Amino acid sequence: MTKNEEANIEDCIKSAMFADEIIVIDSGSTDNTQAKAEALGARFVVHPMGDEGFAGQRNFALTQTNAKWVFYLDADERLTQEAGEEIKAIAHSDKKAAYRIKRINVLFGQMMKYGAHAPDWSSRLYPRDSIHWIGKVHEHVETSLPYHDLAGVMHHHTYNDWGRYFEKFNQYTTLMADLMHTQGKRASFADILFHPIFAFFRFYILRLGLLDGKQGLIFALNHYFYTMIKYVKLYYKQWEEK
Repeated sequence: MTKNEEANIEDCIKSAMFADEIIVIDSGSTDNTQAKAEALGARFVVHPMGDEGFAGQRNFALTQTNAKWVFYLDADERLTQEAGEEIKAIAHSDKKAAYRIKRINVLFGQMMKYGAHAPDWSSRLYPRDSIHWIGKVHEHVETSLPYHDLAGVMHHHTYNDWGRYFEKFNQYTTLMADLMHTQGKRASFADILFHPIFAFFRFYILRLGLLDGKQGLIFALNHYFYTMIKYVKLYYKQWEEK
């Protein structure tokens, strides 16, 4: 899925050139994302982001291919060669299961080991006819298949530009506030004060973000403000109803 990913799309696609087909689902790029993707042989499909959010985009992607197996790769992610070979072998074996891959987060050139951006596991490889995505933001898959873990990994170059970081910061805090609002959740001023403090403590102390040095502190503080702004937006949504 893309929107104005000209800085990332080439490296992303090159890491997935082992695939039989590469499809880009774009929600309205105004930069050179399309030209760069098509130059590398990808099929570029424009599909505006609807009310179902990211899950809707991922479900739409399933309708754009007849492939038996699909792997979801975001524009700022890169598959290692080992992961690519493993994915091909699984697809050729055609043994039905869902697969998770270890994602190593790279922030401004630093590979993160702890805190909010410690390596995580993400479910990405599935038989196309056995899954359905749900969730407007932080979407996830519904499937009855058993899960297995891939041995290969992918690198997630999540942030390299502060302007892009704060674009996503604004987008995700709005989406999360909207989601909480539709779920009937309410925010008090105490939520705005205390949830961010716990968020910082959790990622900087409990999850050892301090061991990632300056970056660990910077992004633990950023998570403090992310949490605060999410609740601020929810708080003012309540006022709009009055």
